[in-house]
Amino acid sequence: MKIRLFTIPNLLTLSNLLCGSFAAVAALKYNQLEVAFFLIITAAVFDFFDGFAARLLKCPSPIGVELDSLADMVSFGFAPAAVFYSLYGSSEAHFAWNADVAACAQYVPFIITAFSALRLAKFNIDDTQHTEFEGLTTTANAMFCSSIGWLAVTGNITLPREMILGLSVVMAFMLISPVRMFALKFKGFGWQGNELRYSFIAFLVVLFALLQWKAIPLAILVYVAVSLVRWLRGAHN
Repeated sequence: MKIRLFTIPNLLTLSNLLCGSFAAVAALKYNQLEVAFFLIITAAVFDFFDGFAARLLKCPSPIGVELDSLADMVSFGFAPAAVFYSLYGSSEAHFAWNADVAACAQYVPFIITAFSALRLAKFNIDDTQHTEFEGLTTTANAMFCSSIGWLAVTGNITLPREMILGLSVVMAFMLISPVRMFALKFKGFGWQGNELRYSFIAFLVVLFALLQWKAIPLAILVYVAVSLVRWLRGAHN
């Protein structure tokens, strides 16, 4: 079997991978969380268009599927954990901590990386996630974590170390949670069957018009909350 490595979709996926790698370096080496945020956003754009290009050009491939997961692991698994690790190092604790405990606690954000690996592996073998997701996607989680880091370093929010650790654990759990989360995959273009999707998009348009990039963490929190209520009511489809 002839394997084509450098197709347009694969090049887009590699661009995703490179953006995630650069984001991790920006966070870990330079503490440039604003740069890391925009690199992760760019990685998400490449992640969207690689699948779109594969369908448009009719060149999906097994290697493309594997490559996509590997790239996502870096961009949306390791990079957001690197952001929280860096943010922890530059933040103050609200309570007095033992120095040894504080030193060990700085590695807690990397639970996001471990649980992202579980999330991606599960997604690859789960045939029930075509029209909705089980657990928060790694892309949404990465955008949330990186936007929190950006808002913190730009002075828009202040997070103590305890909050960073708590968010790391909560977001990691959301990645592998059983909560069914709606996907923005439309069933045709009509209103019926797409009510939630159209309503959420309208909400996003208003939110981003008011807050610009600052809307990202709030948008994701609302997405999780709506999905959770919907799942508890048994309305997922």
